[in-house]
Amino acid sequence: MRAVVMAGGEGTRLRPMTANQPKPLLPVANRPIMEHVLRLLKRHGVTETVVTLQFLAALVRNYFGDGDELGMSLQYATEDFPLGTAGSVKNAADRLRDDRFLVISGDALTDIDLSDMVRFHRENQALVTIGLKRVPNPLEFGIIIVDEEGRVQRFLEKPTWGQVFSDTVNTGIYVMEPEVLDAVAPGEPVDWSSDVFPALLERGAPIYGYVTDGYWEDVGTHESYLKAQADALSGKVQLDIAGFELSPGVWVAGSASVDPDAVLKGPLLIGAYAKVEAGAELREYTVLGNNVVVREGAFLHRAVVHDNVYLGPGAHLRGCVIGKSTDVMAGARIEENAVVGDECVIEAEAYVSSGVKVYPFKTIEAGAVVNTSVIWESRGRRNLFGPRGVSGLVNVEITAELCVRLASAYATTLKKGEHVVTSRDCSLAARALKRAVIGALTAGAINVLDLEAAPLPVARFHTARESAGGGIALRTTPGDPQSVDIVIMDDRGADLPPAAQRKLERVFSRQEFRRAFPGEIAELTYPARAVEDYTHELLRHVGVAGVKDMKVVVDCAGGTSSLVLPTLLGRVGVEVLTVNARLDDVSPTETLAGRRRDLQRLSELVGSSRAAFGVRFDPVGERIALVDEQGQLIDEERALLVVLDLVAAERRGGRVALPVTTTRVAEQVCRFHGVQVQWTSTALDALTSAAAGPDMIFAADGRGGFVVPEFSPAIDGLAAFMRLLGLVARTRLSLSQIDARIPEVKLLRRTIPTPWAAKGAVMRSVMEAAEAEPDGHRVDTTDGVRVAHDDGSWVLVLPAAAEPVTDLWAEAGDVDGAQALLERWARIVEQAAGRPGHGT
Repeated sequence: MRAVVMAGGEGTRLRPMTANQPKPLLPVANRPIMEHVLRLLKRHGVTETVVTLQFLAALVRNYFGDGDELGMSLQYATEDFPLGTAGSVKNAADRLRDDRFLVISGDALTDIDLSDMVRFHRENQALVTIGLKRVPNPLEFGIIIVDEEGRVQRFLEKPTWGQVFSDTVNTGIYVMEPEVLDAVAPGEPVDWSSDVFPALLERGAPIYGYVTDGYWEDVGTHESYLKAQADALSGKVQLDIAGFELSPGVWVAGSASVDPDAVLKGPLLIGAYAKVEAGAELREYTVLGNNVVVREGAFLHRAVVHDNVYLGPGAHLRGCVIGKSTDVMAGARIEENAVVGDECVIEAEAYVSSGVKVYPFKTIEAGAVVNTSVIWESRGRRNLFGPRGVSGLVNVEITAELCVRLASAYATTLKKGEHVVTSRDCSLAARALKRAVIGALTAGAINVLDLEAAPLPVARFHTARESAGGGIALRTTPGDPQSVDIVIMDDRGADLPPAAQRKLERVFSRQEFRRAFPGEIAELTYPARAVEDYTHELLRHVGVAGVKDMKVVVDCAGGTSSLVLPTLLGRVGVEVLTVNARLDDVSPTETLAGRRRDLQRLSELVGSSRAAFGVRFDPVGERIALVDEQGQLIDEERALLVVLDLVAAERRGGRVALPVTTTRVAEQVCRFHGVQVQWTSTALDALTSAAAGPDMIFAADGRGGFVVPEFSPAIDGLAAFMRLLGLVARTRLSLSQIDARIPEVKLLRRTIPTPWAAKGAVMRSVMEAAEAEPDGHRVDTTDGVRVAHDDGSWVLVLPAAAEPVTDLWAEAGDVDGAQALLERWARIVEQAAGRPGHGT
């Protein structure tokens, strides 16, 4: 007698375990489910088997081959598309002899007495005998009613509770006579239970049900997969377990290495060539695959670990599944019902919450708290906030669901009834996602003032002006039209400070969101004169005397600054040539190539029109690029110095705020004009906080972002442009002349890859090296470690906040000196990071 093993299912409910392997190859007690099925067939004398395949068929064929290793003869019948349970057997009809055969699923775990079932079939002279099992919850299975003799009376596929009339379900194990195949149409999707059997029953065919007391588990969900593992270890199902019983219920493969000081509390299984170090604790229902390494202090309880997995010191796994070739680093925690796919990396101290699914080939960053499944993303992020707020791919990392959770968390950190200002750029993605944000805020008892499409500086201005609790602006990520940034602001209109970020992240990670009662649902309103109010206040604070009849060229980059500039420039009498003055929702951000093209065009227009200068806004009106009167682009670092020189020359006193990464040529410019420099950290809110201080006349970040303190402490491209108009109109020098008189900058930068776990050691080594420097230097720890020498040279070592890298800056009197300084400190960082190579 032959058997047909159906092994073509995808097992979609078991993803990510079945994302890159078929369900029959999933291991139970370190052997594929299908191998247990084949061994069961062999125990009952069935050695000739046809295997039906469809999903990832080659993997099954490659694993089992011709069956010789199992002492069986295997043949394969592959479907081009799913043919259903009956269609797949029909597809193998030419491999079946003119004799009865047995059909069994390759992805259900069972020890049913097949010999007794065949006897029952033969004695009743049945056409078909169906294996039946009584289960407590029959909703997911086909229910079958049989009479006292075992003859089938009625079928019902996957009923509702109102249709349940029995707890006896179809196991998908059948004994059949060959003429049954005549009732199956070839090449078409056909099912036994819903198509063939009911038709045969209507014709009065002898169909019988064999009720088994044996074990049967349809391994169709993550819960049933873990249950099957536990049942195998508990002896509830008769399986061949590879290994010897070291102590009652503790099964260890002969080639495994288990330290005597490891704690083992069975039932559990340790696979071939696995290594368990002293101090590791393995508790009940844990399964270690082959070649698994468990380091000291690791804890596992009800964890199923597939082959070739590394578990670092102190790793904590409870009730989860870890796919093959995955690395779980030191101190990482993976909680109940979480599933990590194949070839992932769970970095040190990461936390994967209960129920989270991490699909294959993903990296969860060190210290990350992952509460939602990582499916399409490449990484599970350590921090919710990055250098531009909360950023990610549209509808992949930044979805409407994430926006709802993020806005709900933000609402929870505010008082009920407060106001939040919302805005967006011109992109369709930002428009759609903002709607999700608004819905979550109002549901959280937060009133929303929606500016719709507006420049980011206008949103910041109104957030501060309206006495709002904060603001949320959505914008396309600069240079990446597939991504979006969610900028969250405090009541000053500034980026949320680190302490507030951490508070919001805690609420977000715990998902402890506040909900309003029906009478507390908040309101959505649209401020009527947002642009007019902004332009009025800007012109009231920024002097534009002398700008009348001045000629400039402005590139709005297809962004929201085009909504404000006509009103603004119309009030000051400037002669302006404007390009890209439209809302471009097709290209809401600038690519590098597009930026270069537009800047080249801007340069040509400035040169040909004899304008005083040209300016290009970014798509949200926050940052600007400058072109001098000769049509030459002024790079970002030089632009900072040129504008600084203009401001300092006119004010002749006061203070300016600059990040510590700025060239120290800025100090020379300020000293010449009697202005003081206040150095700030590179944190998002540091420049804004400093610019709000007394006697501040200027602030800039060196990346095209300028602050006009007398108007607002926030970076504002529109305000910077208006101030620049007045400054240029009142000076006797052109921008190129100012640029020419400022000393040349010799500032170099390098980025060195640094694992998160090594960053502390790197900065300790840098600090020790800085303190060991010879006399004639000073150490500044405003942000990172800066070593300044008496000759004016300096180096700054700064660990990146959102990436596993360390940034270095070095400046000296000449480029060779700066390069030598950079190389020396780069070696210190690389040695401390354990990376002998060079950064990029």
